[in-house]
Amino acid sequence: MADVSMSDGAGRAGRRLPPVRPERAADRRQLGYVGAVERPLSLWERLYGYAWLRRLFILVVLAVAWELYARWINNPLMLPSFSEVVGALYEETVHGPLIDRTFTTIQVLLIGYSLGLTLAAVLTTLAVSTRLGNDVLSTLTAMFNPLPAIALLPLALLWFGLGIPSLVFVIVHSVVWAVALNTHTGFMSVSQTQRMAGQNYGLRGIRYVVLLLIPAAFPSILAGLKIGWAFAWRTLIAAELVFGVSSRSGGLGWYIFENRNQLLTANVFAGLLMVIIIGLLVESVIFRTLEKHTVQKWGMQN
Repeated sequence: MADVSMSDGAGRAGRRLPPVRPERAADRRQLGYVGAVERPLSLWERLYGYAWLRRLFILVVLAVAWELYARWINNPLMLPSFSEVVGALYEETVHGPLIDRTFTTIQVLLIGYSLGLTLAAVLTTLAVSTRLGNDVLSTLTAMFNPLPAIALLPLALLWFGLGIPSLVFVIVHSVVWAVALNTHTGFMSVSQTQRMAGQNYGLRGIRYVVLLLIPAAFPSILAGLKIGWAFAWRTLIAAELVFGVSSRSGGLGWYIFENRNQLLTANVFAGLLMVIIIGLLVESVIFRTLEKHTVQKWGMQN
């Protein structure tokens, strides 16, 4: 035993123990700013954090490029400058018919878009409720979704005549299939765990769709709403270019067509600029607000 204890003591003595370092306390006030978290952001970094400023910068760059290129080619009939288009937009908005034409177009758009959303909601509700409804939606989507709405213009003229019903018909066709397809895809992507939880709570039929499927699939539904809006807006402008006179006045597309016939190119670009402005407002105000208060608030989107 003595030999063993002596050998253990000699082994511990032969090992090199790590040095004991004295503790050091540093005063943070002498170190200045530590890390990027406590570093104050520069003015450029603060401005770059605003999404609306970044988008505004892109628009300004495009406007400057437009102005410079139009002045370089110096042909107002082919491409008026940005300043000329802004002047024409102001003149046609304040003293011209552009506001009335725009309101006419928006009124028709809201009617067709609402009907398309209603029909898409009915089809997707039937598709998730019954197997036959699923087959009906799949078949109709495969048949009519690839069909351009502009191809239905002759039939719309034949069936509904010249006016608002024809415009509403082509808008509904452009909206319903895009919204229904995206909504149905979102419903199908809801996990089985969520489905079984909803069924255990007694959710059936409409309550099952409204209280479980719609919140869970809302990112896909929102994407479908955006796509349906874009399809409806460009389909309506294209349809008005062909037969846009409704009642006693035409819409925004007909305004563009009339000024093109009169070779008022600045007014044509003013109408196109109004189309762009409305599209930006709907995307930036309505859809982004809806997105902020739903999918981002729920943590479903970064």
